[in-house]
Amino acid sequence: MKLPSVREIAGEARHALLSTHHWRARVVLWAAGAAIGAAAVGFAWLADTAQGLLRRLLGTSGWWWPWLLAPAGFCLIAWLTRRFFKGAEGSGIPQTIYAQQAEADEGTSRLLQPHVALGRMLLAAAGLLCGGSIGREGPTVHVGAVIAHACGRWMPHGRSAAQRRVLILAGGAAGVAAAFNTPLAGIVFAVEELSRSFEERASGAVLTAVILAGVIAIALVGDYTYFGHPVVARIPGALSPGVVGVAIATGLAGGLFSRLTLVAVAGLPGVFGRLQRGRPVLFAAACGLLVAAVGTACGGLTYGTGYTEARSILTGGVHLPWYYGPARALATLGTYLSGMPAGLLAPSLSVGAGLGQLAADVGGYPSAAPSAIIGMCGYLAGATQAPLTSFVIVMEMTMQHAMLLPLMITAALATTVSKLLSPPLYQTLARRYAALP
Repeated sequence: MKLPSVREIAGEARHALLSTHHWRARVVLWAAGAAIGAAAVGFAWLADTAQGLLRRLLGTSGWWWPWLLAPAGFCLIAWLTRRFFKGAEGSGIPQTIYAQQAEADEGTSRLLQPHVALGRMLLAAAGLLCGGSIGREGPTVHVGAVIAHACGRWMPHGRSAAQRRVLILAGGAAGVAAAFNTPLAGIVFAVEELSRSFEERASGAVLTAVILAGVIAIALVGDYTYFGHPVVARIPGALSPGVVGVAIATGLAGGLFSRLTLVAVAGLPGVFGRLQRGRPVLFAAACGLLVAAVGTACGGLTYGTGYTEARSILTGGVHLPWYYGPARALATLGTYLSGMPAGLLAPSLSVGAGLGQLAADVGGYPSAAPSAIIGMCGYLAGATQAPLTSFVIVMEMTMQHAMLLPLMITAALATTVSKLLSPPLYQTLARRYAALP
């Protein structure tokens, strides 16, 4: 077979650059990336506003508000989700993963309807107002996939199955990048979690969408880090007993959370299982009571995304109770099982920070910040079994590039021990959509 000459290759490149179809595709992709960035910023504003309103209610009207808001609100949100926004329940990452599969033809496009994305953002914010332990990053992945998929109708050659998959992949990656303000994590997430591969034809689309979404997000709210800039005076050794111990412990905790989530989603035993299957809206109210009880017992620490609590450990010198990590995990599980739109990434980072602080207390360390950062990486890797994404997210969000090697070791160890307890969380949840009518 004769190989093309350099002149022929250059001619093809010039033709592509001068092609109106080429530029139309680029403009569509740029518009999608910009729209995802703007949606992520709007979603963040909604979430922060909802949490602010709840804090004001708690501060001025008393601790008892969640006992009213959580059961009634969870019940209403679950009903609205099931009635009008099917596909908006849970994290959103499993829906995005499944929508890319070969068997997920246009008949499953109900998962990618624009009204589903809008409902996901509004109902997640309502869940935060009601005291839910909810992350918005997983939902933003789904929102990004919906926006990119919707923009595909303006592509010059229509929307083939391959192009549809690339757009969903690019949109989901851009959602992570804009939500966390971590562009590298968006790319890694696309490779590791959304696609489990990185085809050549997808690489340019993913990079373009991630860059545009990140640029728009930074233009609107500035270059920020959710956890500030923790001061870590002493960088722990990559294979020190402290790092290995925290990695194994948080990996097991994350794996246990993943296993409990999968078992509970499949169906609880006994009376709660009958209520979950036969009266899902009433079951959501029961989940709301659980979340309110945990929040009251912890003085309100388990309400919201968990960013404030994690940041206080890392930068504020605040010492949270030893039970914060387990309590946050329980509140997150209760919120997720209610059936409302509820992401798991931000609460998982907060749980990990709490467990890391506990490890620092047990070990007698003068500062909890290094252990908290290691704990965030370990728990997230244990819960998701996505080690690359976990250490990149934590490194970018805390700006601790000097801890790269300890974080890599932590993510690898935590993922390994998590696999002893649970299959991959998001991939397993994604397979449930294949069985839905």
